[in-house]
This record gives sequence, structure tokens and C-alpha cells, in this order.
Amino acid sequence: MRLAAAAALALAAGLSQAGALPRGCERHTAVTAAQQDRLLRFAAVVRRVLAESGAEAALIARSGTDLSRFGLRYSHAGIALADGLGSPWAVRQLYYACSEGAPRLFDQGLAGFVAGNDDADLGYVSLVLLPPEAAAPVARATLDKGVALGLLSPRYSANAYPFNTAYQNCNQWVAEMIAAAVGGSSSREAAQAWLQQAGYSPAPVHAAPWLMLAGRFVPWLHFSDHPTSALEAGQVQTSLPDSLDAFALQRWPGARRIEFCHGPQGVLLRESGAPLAAGCVPQDGDRPVALD
Repeated sequence: MRLAAAAALALAAGLSQAGALPRGCERHTAVTAAQQDRLLRFAAVVRRVLAESGAEAALIARSGTDLSRFGLRYSHAGIALADGLGSPWAVRQLYYACSEGAPRLFDQGLAGFVAGNDDADLGYVSLVLLPPEAAAPVARATLDKGVALGLLSPRYSANAYPFNTAYQNCNQWVAEMIAAAVGGSSSREAAQAWLQQAGYSPAPVHAAPWLMLAGRFVPWLHFSDHPTSALEAGQVQTSLPDSLDAFALQRWPGARRIEFCHGPQGVLLRESGAPLAAGCVPQDGDRPVALD
């Protein structure tokens, strides 16, 4: 049981990144001046690519807690906009306010978003640049506080089931914003119905059935909204950045996915194709990028 509880907490901690738990919810990680400088320059690389893309909006995701044991790299996503959020390519996102025990919307500069990683020496960022037919409505909806707040659930769960309105995580909010922007959905129920009809189907995370026990002692982890049959089969389906990216790329052939990483060997960029290698190790097709 000790091992089960430990593993449950590990997954809970990882999935908590899916709701962008603020640093107050986690153990603070000290960052040196050199690491901070490197992160700022890495963010500048991402910003430059965004600026040169000519896009109006992008889905953006970052790596967080190491979830490689579950086959996951990215855990937290938001919507980055060229204009309208106070600084170029700032990110509107859902985060969990620990002191309030409730989800909130948060606008964050690109550098702050990119730096929100547990490992200051190794990190990944993923972009899906939306084509004009998607970017324009997504930008309008994201900037419309009535729409953005109207789709914000008062109840947060890091592993919220995608087709139940009982809870919500940050990635699910992004999915429902896409539904509102493109499908005209005005409620969470309508947004989820549109997503299902449009083929949105997040891949399940495989975990042992005893993981349900974690919901008893982790306040941001819940299972009551999940189908019992899936839980008994050890499958937890929740919205994650990979699901959002796959949906956007399938729906809009003109969308472009670009992945970045920074590590001991420098900064790499890859557009389309297979994911960047673990450890940010250069592979064929990667483009090294100099830090300014």
C-alpha cells in the first residue's frame, strides 16, 4: 500500500501540472542567475518564432514534472495571442489558486510561462500555430472575458474527465474555448458535445485501479466524473496538451506544430515529424538555435 500511495502521489503531482498549480502549491525550486538568464533567452527564441510566423494565435504547452513513466512530456497548455493580453504573445490559461482552492484564469507573459518548469536546466515547449480561419475566432473568444470566464468551471480536478462538466483542468478549458470559438458553443455542455462530434478524443493515461485511492487525500484529484468501466480497466482519460495538438492538426491542415527544447547541449527546434529526443539530444532534422 505504501508503494501504491507513493505512485499515486507521483501521478497526482504530475497531473497537477495539467492545471498549472502555482508555485505556492509545490516545493519551490531555486533558480540561479545563470539559469534565469538562459530561460529568458530560451523564451526569446520562442517569441521570435511566434513573431515571424505571422500567426494571430497559437496553442502553447510546456513540460513540467517528469511524466515519462506515463509516456507524457507535456502537461500544461494555454492560448498564446499575438496581441491583446498586455504583451506580445502572452498566454491566457487556467490555473489552480491554492489559497482559494479554486481555478482562476491567469494572463502571463511568455517568459514566465516558459520558465514554469520544474527543471531549470532541461525543458520543452510546444506550439501549434493556428491558420487564419482558426486563429481569428480563437483570438476573439479568448479576449472576450464573458466567453472565457463563462467556460471556467468553479470545480477543479487535475484529471478531469473531458466529457463531464463536474470538473475541469487547464487543458480542458483550452479545448472548450476552441469549441466556443469555432463551434459557437455558449456553455460547457454544448462545448463538450461539439468536441465529441468533431472527433476530439484524448488518449487515456494507463494507471492501476488503486490510483482512485489518491482522490481521498489529494484535493485536486477526482475520479467520480470518470466512467467506472474505464477506471476498472486502469484507464484515466483527461485532456492533455498532446490531445489538443492532435485535434488542431487534424482539423486544420494549415496548422503548424513546432517543438523547442533547451538542455546541456543547447537549444533545438523541430517542426512537424517525430518529437524531440529525450534529454534534448540533437537528432537528424533538428535545428540548433543560438541564444542571443
